[in-house]
Amino acid sequence: MRVYPDRLDDQLRKGLSPVYLVSGDEPLIHMEACDAIRQSARAAGIEEREILHVENGFSWSTLLETSSNLSLFGDRRLVELRLGSQSPGQEGGRAIETWVQRSQDSDDVLLISAARLDRKAQQSRWFKALDRAGVHVPVWPVDHDRLHYWIRDRAGRHQLDLAPDAARLLADRIEGNLLAADQALMRLALVHPAGTRLSADDVASGVEDSARFDVFTLNEACLRGEPERAVRIVNGLQGEGVEPPVILWAVTRELRLLISIRQHLDQGQTLEHACKSQRPMIPDKRRPHYQQALQRLPIKRLQKLLLFAQRLDLSVKGGAVLPVWPAITDLALTLAGSRGPLTEWPDAYRVDP
Repeated sequence: MRVYPDRLDDQLRKGLSPVYLVSGDEPLIHMEACDAIRQSARAAGIEEREILHVENGFSWSTLLETSSNLSLFGDRRLVELRLGSQSPGQEGGRAIETWVQRSQDSDDVLLISAARLDRKAQQSRWFKALDRAGVHVPVWPVDHDRLHYWIRDRAGRHQLDLAPDAARLLADRIEGNLLAADQALMRLALVHPAGTRLSADDVASGVEDSARFDVFTLNEACLRGEPERAVRIVNGLQGEGVEPPVILWAVTRELRLLISIRQHLDQGQTLEHACKSQRPMIPDKRRPHYQQALQRLPIKRLQKLLLFAQRLDLSVKGGAVLPVWPAITDLALTLAGSRGPLTEWPDAYRVDP
């Protein structure tokens, strides 16, 4: 059974399930979901706790032995299996599946914590067995569009009231880093009395820029037509030491996808079929972003941007002399829909609006 983090408390109030799987890459929400399960276990009288860390060389027989052994005091136990980014593989999958089968005759609770699971893992026998018998809590990053709402709700936990512009400013400063958002709210709560309504100026003076970005966030901003955000992300990536070829690979991939989708549309296919024809297939959630970009960017402009990206890649490898980071910024700006001219590059590198 799938239960999202915001509904986990409701499920826990109905009683503990024999198995929980918390998976995802958002540290704060992941940690709080696991804490909620631990707290419910303690409230149910489960005092004994065993922790198994899955690392290289981990023996999966340990999990099976744990499920077979009686508790030291004859009481219920909470067994935590911490997968991290490790895959259980075939042996681990069989061990987890066996535990799930035995859980019908046991009072113990198994809590598995893991990074985000790919499609292959979610099609495995062990996952399907767990999903039938227990609870899967998928943890997803908060979308940029919803982040300021999340921040305002979170501020309420710290007895703060953020004005809408204050929440948006904080969202910009901590995007991709919810731990930093919560810490910033804690600091603001120490300075301002409970119930204080904070303005954007209050946030600006009390919160440093702690945003964390990756190349996929940059692609999202470009597809959605958010030039200011795209520039902020490029600057953040540069500050974090991300290498230019990684950024160029990501942006070039999106350009190729857009060109391919446009060609399918020109052949009379629907957007849905055009997106499904891509490899890997574009999920439903992202299709509106590609539609926005295609409405904004004609095919000739996409082709020129792809050519610019390829020539910029040659420059990164020493085949030409161009200022790399200004060029990457201009590439992202143009893909995001900025109508201003690019930097005055040599004619061979120009992409005219």
